[in-house]
Amino acid sequence: MARGLLWLPLLVAFIWLAWSGWNEYQKLEAYKIWAADFDNAKFDIYAVLGIKDSQVTWGKPTRKGMSNLASFSLDKVQEISLVVNNQAVDLADLPSKGKTAIEFKLSDETQTIKIPFTEIPLAAKWTNYLQQAMGNR
Repeated sequence: MARGLLWLPLLVAFIWLAWSGWNEYQKLEAYKIWAADFDNAKFDIYAVLGIKDSQVTWGKPTRKGMSNLASFSLDKVQEISLVVNNQAVDLADLPSKGKTAIEFKLSDETQTIKIPFTEIPLAAKWTNYLQQAMGNR
């Protein structure tokens, strides 16, 4: 009986890990279907982002698909910057950690859009890519 009680927490941990892995797998499969329509797309635990022509679409990944989707045109963007801990940073001098997002300032200057990222280097690459895409318009 005592041995059974010792193994019970391990069994619970294993079941929780298996469920977490299945949950993430379902999110990735839903993302693959969603991302097929875009020229370029990214997935992380905070947000999904896709670009087709000059249209940027983003939302939150879930097991059942993407939720809270919103879109805007790069033609309406005045500035794109990388923000770490709510401060714009230089792409050539990236901090090692912090809360990261790409910030879009729209032409009407009343609205800014922040798309969160988990990794600073990935966010920097996407910022550079989006700035080049905006410059080619």
